[in-house]
Amino acid sequence: MEYKDYYKVLGVARDASAEQIKKAFRSLARKYHPDVSKEPDAAARMSEVNEANAVLSDPERRAAYDALGSGRRPGEAFTPPPDWDAGFEFSGRGGPAGMDGGDYSDFFAELFGRMGGGAGRARGGHAMRGEDHHAKIVLDIEDAYRGATRQVSLRSPQLDAQGRVALAERTLDVRIPAGVRPGQMIRLAGQGGAGSPGAPAGDLFLEVHFRPHPRWRLDGANLLAELPLAPWEAALGAVLPVTLPDGSTLKVRVPASAQSGRQLLVRGKGLPGTNPGDLELTLRVLLPSAMDPRARQLYEQMARELPDFDARKVAAAEASAQDRGA
Repeated sequence: MEYKDYYKVLGVARDASAEQIKKAFRSLARKYHPDVSKEPDAAARMSEVNEANAVLSDPERRAAYDALGSGRRPGEAFTPPPDWDAGFEFSGRGGPAGMDGGDYSDFFAELFGRMGGGAGRARGGHAMRGEDHHAKIVLDIEDAYRGATRQVSLRSPQLDAQGRVALAERTLDVRIPAGVRPGQMIRLAGQGGAGSPGAPAGDLFLEVHFRPHPRWRLDGANLLAELPLAPWEAALGAVLPVTLPDGSTLKVRVPASAQSGRQLLVRGKGLPGTNPGDLELTLRVLLPSAMDPRARQLYEQMARELPDFDARKVAAAEASAQDRGA
């Protein structure tokens, strides 16, 4: 995917005011609108202009775009960093957004395809509740496993007196319920946009995502991890402690003759909830280093006393048995 410089498309400076962006768009629309333009690439250019205006004329999209694109060059290979949009507060409840029928690029869809529309504004002087807002937050797996209260900082774009985008920041104390899943929403009543006089504020919906963890991964409500084994634990079997994200310890039985890659499933020990997830442990056998003289001596003894053990033949036999079972 290529990076698009929307400021260059409209021919405005990065600190252009809202009025300057509007004037630039109108000028280019008169030049490239397919109904009146004689330019050979009018349709393609008009599509670019519409897309640039859709971002730069919207304070929320523009603020996010500015934060992401600093120092980028148009046309360079570009992949948004993971969770680049976390902490931005947008109008609407989130989820797939209507793209207003526009013919937008993959770049636009990748960055802004999840910005929803607002809940509605006052019409005809009638009191209307405020817009719902949404934001993405990134949590630690431990928070979802045991529940927690965390401070969350959100940045909300606003237009200053000169019509330029400025970010206002606020901090909220958010209760993270135990068992919250990736992609679920935490609703904060009354923390969305202000309502018209006499009407309540909208709600704020926080979409939950998780930071990469050095040990744990999530698959829905299931908790995944590796379980390292010593060779004798794998060969002879063992009962081993597994420390869970909440700090508690679970005893897991490893059967004898276990091989690397085998999975152990412990029901109900994933994320908690009405339907708790499972704990999935993938076994990984780790060998002592032969640089240790004691380990080397034992390896040499095994090589002498087990000359008929052929690892390649054993692996082929196991693969053949799996094929027959399938």
